[in-house]
Amino acid sequence: MKKIIYLLIIPFLFVNCEKKQLPIKVNLTVEKEKINNVLDAWHKNAAEANFELYFNAMVTDAIFIGTDASENWTIPEFKNFSKPYFDKGKAWNFKPVERNVYVNSDGKIAWFDELLDTWMGVCRGSGVLIKNKDTWEIEHYVLSLTIPNGNVEDVIKINREKDSLFLKKNRK
Repeated sequence: MKKIIYLLIIPFLFVNCEKKQLPIKVNLTVEKEKINNVLDAWHKNAAEANFELYFNAMVTDAIFIGTDASENWTIPEFKNFSKPYFDKGKAWNFKPVERNVYVNSDGKIAWFDELLDTWMGVCRGSGVLIKNKDTWEIEHYVLSLTIPNGNVEDVIKINREKDSLFLKKNRK
């Protein structure tokens, strides 16, 4: 009887054993270089008003979040906002000063933060890229103004009225 029970249990154990998936080896140096190239070209295409190349670096359902609280744009919305600037041959010229890039273990998702030299002063950009076949594409980008800690109170005073109106309109 014991033999029959063992014969029934042993196959059941093998069927329920999960294979451990070995981590995929990702060459982080190569992937980070590719990502840096995408981001550098993206900024360059804005500076040179290359509308198509600029937006081709982003997935079709990407999100761009600008410095104003109301700027949470889908790609069609961001294109509508941006088109007049690109049409004038002068969009924006953001020059990376520092950038940190991180890639997940399977090499399919990356995120970054960067400090930028802009017409607004130093800004911070951050975002997420996804790897589509062998090409990195921007899926999400956030542009923020940097505020020295010693100036936060001054900025709060400046923003108080507009922030109040924005919150009143947008609170649920």
